[in-house]
This record gives sequence, structure tokens and C-alpha cells, in this order.
Amino acid sequence: MSLSHLRGLPSGTIGRTYAAWLDREGVTPDTRSSVSYIDDEECAYVMQRYRESHDFYHALTGLPVMVEGEIALKAFEFANTLLPMTGISLFAVSRFKPGERERFWRIYLPWAMVNGSKSRDVINVYWEEQLQSNVDDLRMHLGIIKPPDLREIRKIIRAQRKHSAEAVRTRD
Repeated sequence: MSLSHLRGLPSGTIGRTYAAWLDREGVTPDTRSSVSYIDDEECAYVMQRYRESHDFYHALTGLPVMVEGEIALKAFEFANTLLPMTGISLFAVSRFKPGERERFWRIYLPWAMVNGSKSRDVINVYWEEQLQSNVDDLRMHLGIIKPPDLREIRKIIRAQRKHSAEAVRTRD
């Protein structure tokens, strides 16, 4: 899959959205290692395809690769696919800072459970055939509503903290 081709697709297409997400997050499709430790050929294929599709799920939802975004996406994947490894990933919430944990429980876990359980199976999407499709139309077809923009929320919180710190300094 040529990233330059995807970047040249019209705005709003799956391919262009995917390429823009990869660029924004600083990752490439070839960063996924091959599946190991699965002897059954069919199961190994399903797991490999899941790993190859994971970044499309990111692009579809807009969730970033930071730990908080990854865990929100894993919660969505668990509700959608019931793959045990995605559910086990949720234990990483224990590593979150208190504000991140609160945000996960209040915003991203409810979003993930509702959207993951009610949407069509994302593992069955043949992404290579959807690259020129409209991303909003595919979200609607799959039954996925984008979550609140995590990067924007964190940006607002940082600005609020900075403003509060400056207010304290000016009082002193």
C-alpha cells in the first residue's frame, strides 16, 4: 500500500484519513511485527490481519497512539471482537494518572463499550477495498460514532493548568 498514493486521495476518504493519521502519529504500516506463537495457520492469519487492521481502527476513531488512546481503542476492540488479549490490555488503566483514569472511566470506556458492542465487526472490513470510500459513510455503515478528541481534551487541560499556574504567580 503506497502512502504517497493514499495521501493523494480526496479528503474525507478512508485512505486519506488513514495516511493523515499515520503522519500525525508518526507511525507507518510496516511497524507491526509478524504474529508468533500461534501454530494454527488460520488463527495466525486472523491475528495477523487484526494487527494489520489496528491502525485503520485508530484512523476511523481518531484515537492517538499514546497509552490513553491505545487503551481506549483496546476497550473498543474488546467490545467489538471479544479477543481476550484486547480485554487483558485494559489492566493498563492501573498505570494511568488519576485524571487520565477518571477520563477513561467517564468518557472513553462508555464510548468503547457502546460503540464496540453495537457496531458491525470491524475485523471483517476489507480495508484495501474501502480506501476510496468516504470515512463518515463507513463510520455510519459500521455504526461507529467518533469519541471526543483525546488530543484536544489534553490540550485544553494543559492550557487550563498553565493559566492557573500563571494566575498563582501573578498573585504572589
